[in-house]
Amino acid sequence: MHTVVEALRAALPPHAVATDPETLERLSHDDAEWADFGLPAAVVFASSVDDVVAAVRVAAAHGVPVVPRGAGTGLSGGANATTGCLVLSLERMTRIIEVDAAERYAVAEAGVLNDDLRRHVAGHGLWYPPDPASQAISTLGGNVATNAGGICCVKYGVTRDYVIGLTVVLADGSVAKLGRTTAKGVTGYDLTGLFVGSEGTLGIVVDVTVKLRPLAGREERAVVGYFRTLTDAGRAVAAVSEAGIVPSALELIDRTCLHAVAQWQGWDLPEEANALLLAKVDEPGARGDELAAAVETLFRHAGGSRVERAADPDEVERLFAARRLAYPALERLGPVLTEDVCVPRGAVPEMLARIEAAARDAGVVIANIAHAGDGNLHPLIIAPEGDDAAKARAKEAFDRIVDDCRALGGTVTGEHGVGLLKLPGAAAELSPTVLRLHRAIKDALDPAGILNPGKAFPNGA
Repeated sequence: MHTVVEALRAALPPHAVATDPETLERLSHDDAEWADFGLPAAVVFASSVDDVVAAVRVAAAHGVPVVPRGAGTGLSGGANATTGCLVLSLERMTRIIEVDAAERYAVAEAGVLNDDLRRHVAGHGLWYPPDPASQAISTLGGNVATNAGGICCVKYGVTRDYVIGLTVVLADGSVAKLGRTTAKGVTGYDLTGLFVGSEGTLGIVVDVTVKLRPLAGREERAVVGYFRTLTDAGRAVAAVSEAGIVPSALELIDRTCLHAVAQWQGWDLPEEANALLLAKVDEPGARGDELAAAVETLFRHAGGSRVERAADPDEVERLFAARRLAYPALERLGPVLTEDVCVPRGAVPEMLARIEAAARDAGVVIANIAHAGDGNLHPLIIAPEGDDAAKARAKEAFDRIVDDCRALGGTVTGEHGVGLLKLPGAAAELSPTVLRLHRAIKDALDPAGILNPGKAFPNGA
């Protein structure tokens, strides 16, 4: 490995290569604390496409695996190092290269934070909708790697719906520019779409071209529903879907999460119900009022103990902030095993009931947050630090929830990616024929298997 490190230092600018123990440890894993990781041989901090090309060429010449990394906020182990690998960090690639307001697109490097892009394009009267809970700290490259979703994606779509072009460094160090900037285009295979959600296993994304929406024209109205049980809240979600209403947000947060956030932030949050549903509609004028009233009625008929139109914008923002802060708030209580299952919207009540049963039978605490409007549930399984028996029971509940999700017609990951934690679930979900397709694509683009090996799909396929 000394030879590889020396070759990296010769090929890259000063201070781009780190081998000190603190940096190697800090960048050896993402936020999925329960996923295995090893210690890399070196970390390269790329500042340009040329740096990425040079690092990949050195790694390829020496047969060293490359694990690309953004901010490390992932929750599935997708950025976890293997022993002796090269971690390639893109966190210094933070340029917003172009905003074309007339054609409504932006080009930004992979290390740009989601929120920074959103704020920047807002200055041009434009809006980038995908908004993962980690939007303030996650990078566009990471969002592309996992096809990240978010709160408003129930109506406006996920990352793949906005990525129209990519610049990618391939496993041999060559550079491919994919996609287009036109409103339409079907020349060749959709290679851009192939790379979105590929978790760094096919190539390293160095910049992203995303389409944008006008910022104006939305008039948000919020409805808050308090429910005695999770299944009642689930029935309300199903009822909204059955009524044909597409809210701009429909989020679930349970009392455990609200309490954790309130204790951490010192906020006064409602904890009198077992579950809250936070809904927004954003159609302008009378149509918006009509939809908000319809959501209120559906919440009440589904068993809402209290349903109200949220008139105070600050209170609405605090409730949605509580939804975003739920995961880090719960992490303060102990290691958290995070689920990311997605079921048909009509199956949300049954899936929530099964999650409660899994918690009860395994004897573990499971808190619940969800992008309920699109059926994407995030049960958060908590185990006390150092309690191996509780950790084993948490893993038992995790596996059961994955199986229940699949039994209800769902998928094992909605937006966090397969990474390492969901490999068994992916093996069960994907047919042998589909797994062979994955293997063929991987072999065609990365024949030596050096790009993020062991992630995204079962490599034994």
